[in-house]
Amino acid sequence: MNFNNLDCNVKYDEPLKNHTTFKIGGNCKILVEPKSVDNIIEILKICKNNNLNFFIIGNGSNLLVSDNGYDGVIIKLKENFSNIYLNDGYVVSQSGATLSEVFKFSMNNSLTGFEFASGIPGTIGGAVYMNAGAYGGEMKDVVSEVEVLDIDTLEQIVLKPENLHFDYRKSIVQERNYIITKVKLKLSVGDINEIRAVYLDLKEKRNSKQPLEFGSAGSTFKRPEGNFASKLIEDSGLKGYSVNDAMVSKKHSGFIVNVGNATCSDVLKLVDYVKKTVYEKYNVKLEMEVKILGE
Repeated sequence: MNFNNLDCNVKYDEPLKNHTTFKIGGNCKILVEPKSVDNIIEILKICKNNNLNFFIIGNGSNLLVSDNGYDGVIIKLKENFSNIYLNDGYVVSQSGATLSEVFKFSMNNSLTGFEFASGIPGTIGGAVYMNAGAYGGEMKDVVSEVEVLDIDTLEQIVLKPENLHFDYRKSIVQERNYIITKVKLKLSVGDINEIRAVYLDLKEKRNSKQPLEFGSAGSTFKRPEGNFASKLIEDSGLKGYSVNDAMVSKKHSGFIVNVGNATCSDVLKLVDYVKKTVYEKYNVKLEMEVKILGE
């Protein structure tokens, strides 16, 4: 079980709170940061040969990690897996590039259509995985092609939009044993000043409405049909309600934030209380959007 022979960063007994936007989570056995698809394949072979659990993360922005950590290998696709380039008019990005990096690259090349994603705090791989969206746009609107690695066969496959089965916060990747390695975007030629103006407007809206000053995993709950989770939570009188350092944001009640040293246990207790209260008042079952990792 020798990860040190690989041409990539390897960390042992690594605190996962350092790798999630929630700033919560115990340690993992091993954290590896591959630089290439070949690296990922080598890591997967080691994991399979040694019966090691493994989990893929990007920016850790939609993730709540257990206080007990993760008994396995975390494969982190971010800084070392973030090349972005133009190919025949398309923006092509490795899956570890952040959405803000992809947006800035697009803007600098006078390409429009990705402004909606400019402030979402995740990687482009994670955004495709869950068909992330904001301000009227979703990844399904701009994705032209996605390259994935099949975990079972270790083969690379190219998926077109019709194969990705995009839906609200869903894609085929959630159902299959796939790792997103590369994303190709079809954007339109625009005016750099107009693109920047839209970006600055959306940035102002985000800063004024979202609790960016605290650790969080973004929107905690999925949007219930015909309603908004934040409105239901606020109308239930839960804005500012807390369990230790986990709190329903006073700025935007759709967010649960870490105002200090919240634990996973604190967050889950608060989530349960919010779900129970909203259900009792409005007969609506809230569903978590945030993924939970570990026991």
